[in-house]
Amino acid sequence: MAITTPKAAHDVPDQQVRSTLVPFPAPDGALVPVPDGALGRDSRSRSKPPVPASGAWREDDDPGHRLFADVGAFDLEAGGRLPAVRVAYETWGTLNADGSNAVLVLHALTGDSHVTGEAGPGHVTDGWWGDMVGPGKPIDTDRYFVVAPNALGGCQGTTGPSSLAHDGRPWGGRFPYITTRDQVAVEIALTRELGIRSWDLVVGASMGGLRVLEWALLGPEAGIEVRNVGAIATTAQTGGDQIAWSHPQLAAIRMDPRFRDGDYYSAADDDGPHTGLGIARQIAHTTYRTSYELDRRFGRLPQGGEDPFAGGRFAVQSYLEHQGDKLARRFDANSYVVLTESMLSHDLGRDRGGVEAALSQITARTLVVAVDSDRLFPPAQSARLARWIPNAEPLRIVTSDVGHDGFLVEADQIGPMVSEFLG
Repeated sequence: MAITTPKAAHDVPDQQVRSTLVPFPAPDGALVPVPDGALGRDSRSRSKPPVPASGAWREDDDPGHRLFADVGAFDLEAGGRLPAVRVAYETWGTLNADGSNAVLVLHALTGDSHVTGEAGPGHVTDGWWGDMVGPGKPIDTDRYFVVAPNALGGCQGTTGPSSLAHDGRPWGGRFPYITTRDQVAVEIALTRELGIRSWDLVVGASMGGLRVLEWALLGPEAGIEVRNVGAIATTAQTGGDQIAWSHPQLAAIRMDPRFRDGDYYSAADDDGPHTGLGIARQIAHTTYRTSYELDRRFGRLPQGGEDPFAGGRFAVQSYLEHQGDKLARRFDANSYVVLTESMLSHDLGRDRGGVEAALSQITARTLVVAVDSDRLFPPAQSARLARWIPNAEPLRIVTSDVGHDGFLVEADQIGPMVSEFLG
């Protein structure tokens, strides 16, 4: 096993759309933001750069701030084997002499290791949690040594479908089915490779929160102390509604004729499965926001000068298309499928006597945070965590109009919760 450093030592979160105020009144009289580049008689007619077959980071790309660790082979929970796994990760701060100040930050579905920092070479977007991690921030990098890995199955440097397999070709559609526990097993191997024996905090939201909960059990089983965990906008068990929302997203990608059963990496620009991936993102993004916000921001307003009665779009349709286009330019369709299916596999109670029994085995002091308007991971699922984890603090509620994405945009509320918990 070996750790390699990049040859040289950005995503504005999709939920933070750069926008322009246009002179159409919203129902409350406010001006409505419409994505940049979406104005004009028909914004679809404006030329755009071609969409790459995959937005994955590839091995000949600039590594940016990524570090890499080769952590060996893994037998997977559902069967199958990965003969070699490489983990891309980033770090901030300094590990203290007794190793007691390490914090593990785990990203959501389309996030990556670039938690904080500006866009630049190797990082097409700004860090996704820059208001939470950094000097003087709630997770203070002057105090903590922060590690953020790209999840197994991802597309930003950790082994996933876009990575080269043993035969020198991308895994593509051959990449095996992985679970949340497989992802945590890889993160445990990274922890050992870094020489870290304990985490003062393991924190994450959404898909990251699924891994936080598995870490609370698998970490101690592996001999790694986990003193505190933060589970934000997440659940102990993926439910029927979440599986149902995921189903058309997966179908949209797989039914795109340019998906080619997952083997599209040699395709030319604009000849990859960006249409299916974009539609999947549009469906998902609807679950990330709320009906109140979409009505307030867009309502029934037309997009720019377009006329919905003559083939034009409503502003909210343009907004969703913009979200889909953005993701297709920075993410990978195969990784979207693999990671979504890993979330569907999530059941903390599997082979542990059920969810309540599993939650009751968690010994870490636990912060549970829910967003009151979250329709993807409803507050009741967070309340279940707080009720059954023995050392859980009382459930904390973020009040937000934006729904699930509150974990990204409501740092002014989540930050003090985390600071108080760590204080």
